[in-house]
Formats: sequence, C-alpha cells, structure tokens
Amino acid sequence: VDDETVKYLAATGRSADEIDAFKSYFRAQGLFGMPATGDIDYSAVLEFDLAAVHPSVAGPKRPQDRIELSELGQTFSRLLTRPSAENGYGKPVETTSRRYPVASDGGDIGDGDIGDGDVLIAAITSCTNTSNPGVMLAAGLLAKKAVALGLAVGPRVKTSLAPGSRVVTAYLERAGLLGDLETLGFGLVAYGCTTCIGNAGPLAAQLEQAVGAHDLVCAAVLSGNRNFEARIHPALKANFLMSPPLVVAFAIAGRVAIDLTSEPLGIGRDGRPVMLRDVWPSGQEIAAALADATDPQTYRDLYRDFARGNPLWNDIPADSGRVYPWAPSTYIAEPPFFDRFTLAPAGIRDIRAARALAIFGDSVTTDHISPAGSIEPGSPAGEYLRAQGVAVADFNSYGSRRGNHEVMMRGTFANVRIRNLMLPPKADGSRVEGGLTRFQPDGEIMSIHAAAMKYQAAGTPTLVFAGTEYGTGSSRDWAAKGPRLLGVAAVVARSFERIHRANLVGMGVLPLQFEAGDSVESLGINGDEEFELLGLEGELRPRQDVVLAIGRQAGERRQVKLQLRIDTPIELDYLRHGGILPYVLRALLAKA
Repeated sequence: VDDETVKYLAATGRSADEIDAFKSYFRAQGLFGMPATGDIDYSAVLEFDLAAVHPSVAGPKRPQDRIELSELGQTFSRLLTRPSAENGYGKPVETTSRRYPVASDGGDIGDGDIGDGDVLIAAITSCTNTSNPGVMLAAGLLAKKAVALGLAVGPRVKTSLAPGSRVVTAYLERAGLLGDLETLGFGLVAYGCTTCIGNAGPLAAQLEQAVGAHDLVCAAVLSGNRNFEARIHPALKANFLMSPPLVVAFAIAGRVAIDLTSEPLGIGRDGRPVMLRDVWPSGQEIAAALADATDPQTYRDLYRDFARGNPLWNDIPADSGRVYPWAPSTYIAEPPFFDRFTLAPAGIRDIRAARALAIFGDSVTTDHISPAGSIEPGSPAGEYLRAQGVAVADFNSYGSRRGNHEVMMRGTFANVRIRNLMLPPKADGSRVEGGLTRFQPDGEIMSIHAAAMKYQAAGTPTLVFAGTEYGTGSSRDWAAKGPRLLGVAAVVARSFERIHRANLVGMGVLPLQFEAGDSVESLGINGDEEFELLGLEGELRPRQDVVLAIGRQAGERRQVKLQLRIDTPIELDYLRHGGILPYVLRALLAKA
C-alpha cells in the first residue's frame, strides 16, 4: 500500500476525502508506505507466481471440477465416451461427431443441425458473480468489440442477462456497453434468480426434441455458482461455470468442444477469423470503465426507496393480521410439520421392519435430492398440479411453489439425472435415470413418491442408502424436508456433507455412517432386504455405535455397526423432539 495505490484509486474516480480516509487507516495500521527493507521477516512472505494462474471453467457436472480453458475442448470430447462412474456420459465413440438436422418450422431458431457440445443456453446470471463490476464491465467490453468486428450469437443459443442489482444495468448503460450486450442477445430478463437456479425457461421445442431423440450432450454456459446435474435445464447434460466475458465468448462460438486460446470465435464481417484475444478487454480498459461502476450516488438513488421502485411487487394483494388464513392454493399451504404435535416428545425408538426407498452412489447432491427447476407434466408434481386444475403453462417452477409441501415432496428425489441403484441396469450397462424405485417386497417399479406413500400407508419406515459425500452442494432446506415428509427415517451413507448432515438432524432424520470398509457394495445390499436399526433406545451419546440388521429374502440375517452421526449434545435434543421445529415450539410453550 503506497503512493502507486493512491494513484490507482484516483484513476478509478475515488474522491479526495475517500483517498485521505484510506491513507489514514493504513497509516494507523503501520502499513502505508512500508519500506522494502527493514524489519520485514522475509521467511514469512508468501510468494505467488501469477504466471502459474490460467483461465479456467468448471464443469460439466460439479463446480469443483476445474478445467483450464485451453483444455476444455479435449476434456469435453473425452468425457463424452467415459463411463458415468468416471463423470462421463458413456456414449459410443462413433456417435459423438454426428450431427442431426433440425427444422425451424417457421420459428426463430433457423434451419440447420445439432450435435454434442452445442451451446443452447448462455446466461450472465447469479446475484453473487454479477456483483463484481470488473467482470461485468469486461463482458460488456468484449461484447462491444465483438459487435464492432461483426460477430453474432446464433439463434439457437438462449441468451439472458439477470444481474442481482439494478446498479449493474445502470453502470453498464452509463458506460455505453448495455446496448452491445443486447445486440448479442444478452438483454435484461430480470433482477433475481434465473438460470443458475433452473429458471431458464423452455428451449425451442424442436431443439429439446432433437436432444432427447438422439441422446445429445448439449451445454449451458453461465456465470452462476452451481452446475449440478439437471439443475440448469433438464435437457442439458453439460453445464459449465465461467466468468461473464467467457459466457459471451462461448455464446458467440456456439460450442464447448473448442480451444478458445488457439481456435477462432468466429469469422468477422471482413471474412477473417476473430480470436478471443482480439476481443478480450485489457486491464486498462476495464479500469477506465470502473469509474462508472463505483459512483456512490447510483447506489443511493436506487436503494433510497426500494419499495416504491417496485410497483409490481407492491400491487400484489396480501392478507394482513396475526394469523394466516391458509386459503386453498397450489403455491402455499399449511405445512404438516406440527401434525400430531404433543407437549412431551416421543423420544427415539429402534427402527424395525424397514425397507430401502432408494440406493444411491457417490456425490449425490442436494440438487439431486431437492426439487429444483421446471416442473415436468408427467412428473408426480406435474400430475398433482393438473389434478388441481392447473394448466401446464402455469406450472411455473419448484422454486416458486416451495411454500406448498404437496408439490415439493413430490419433487423430492425426482431429478431426471438421479440414479437409483435398486433399478436393474439398461441393456448397455448404463444406469436408469430419474426418480424411480422398486416397491418391496414385490419389486414393482414406480416413482419414489408413490412408493413412499404406499410405505407410509402400511406403516413401514424407509431408509435411504448412499456412498460418499451424500448431500454435497448447495444448502437446500427441502433436501432434508422432502425426505422427512416422504417418511425416510434414516440415511445410511459412507460420508455426509457437513451442512446437509446437520439439516437432516434438524428435520428428525437419522444420519448414520458406515464403518470404514463397509458400503452398500461390500455388504451386498440390493434393496429387497428388510432392515432394523438397533441400539437407539435408552441413553444416547454423540457418535455412538448402532446396529444395522439386514434380513435377506433367503432368510440370511447379518448385523453390522454404524456410527450415529449426531455430533453434538444439542443435536441429540433435536432428535429426541423429532426435529428442531417441535424442539423450538416446546421450548416456547415451556416459557409461556
């Protein structure tokens, strides 16, 4: 922190008062103008080689799977033929280069063909990533250069701009960049959760039909935070997270099987290839535009009277009073979490004569478990809405209907990419996808929701089995609420994601962990067994052992130890009360 820093602040439009305050603060800390020699302990200096930093994207199924930009094309091509157990798609190599005709039928997508790796959604989205003015201005500057060179985005790419704040569009417009983004199709669609939470809306019907008919692995590119399977759009199997300017670049390129460090984005109006480096903005260009993004008055103007600036929201009729009337609605309904509530907790009992509701592999995310995105007409939630007289066009999304438990519990474990290992594999060895299970003891295949309702009607508790990292991903409350409402008594996994394990406890669902070396595979569990969980009665301790008894159809019985993943004494209290909600209510009533 020295005079060069001050020069930079002045160049970005900081006032003299702001700069003086900045200098005063760092002088008080003894950090301003620190000499390069003296009492510095150089053994404690962290050296970071910026030359080792490479532009990257993440995907195609998890945000932690980083791919260097220069390797994306080759990596994607390899994943097409890798088995699903290796994060791939298991496609025969001879099919990956095929392209299939798609007619426009007079629509806006134009005639042409479609194949693996085509980009069908490109979204500058997410309330967090669009809060960085540097990358948003970089996207605008890249769009400006691309438009000037005659580049365009193909009609099949569904583009959108959904920043988290009106400030973003204000400074993009003031910098003269919003118009260029709109020219490439990145027009403002909303201020809020869109593509990154599955609210991308439908693709052109011809495109979705072609993707499904030919089992294509098409892609979405977005500046969001999460890209778990089927989160962005149920038809798109590959989803890549990247910076806003890269979203614009890949929208222009129209495909992800490309090395943008050495291959052209497209052909300019002069007939020459245009490279990414030709349109990428310099640090100086971004710094010059930052002055428009750091004007405090813009924030004051747009947030001074936030409510008055949203007449659509203010015009929504709302009930008032101390008690909600719970009028019939498919959007909000009285939740059942306090049904059969008693002043004294029932306590914890051993679980007997239980059945497996589902068996999952490793890295089952909260997006696999929790309802998200659009509601398909043929899904249990879609069938419920149609039975309530809701037209398919008015289904909206799970996110919009999260206040109705009837919809949300039907969407639990209904992800189109979830793989229940209780189902027999397909002829090619791949696993069946979708929210299905085998109802026991007859083995009939049905939706997980339908099976759960039949088990509950019979008074049969259910268990969910899983591999490692169960519940990884976003902290989704319905990923714990949904299983609870489906009657899941316990989840038995090789390991749990930290927050989701706590959420299960909060909903009164037992998290149980296999001992090292044990797993569904090693124990030969296939889902037609009857189970008991023993050792839960009496005085419990955090992380104590309990017993899983496995009763097989042939009459064999085996017992193995599990670890009770109740990690703290307060979690034991939650569990005794049946979850955190009845625990809090009883505590309030005790004080009344």
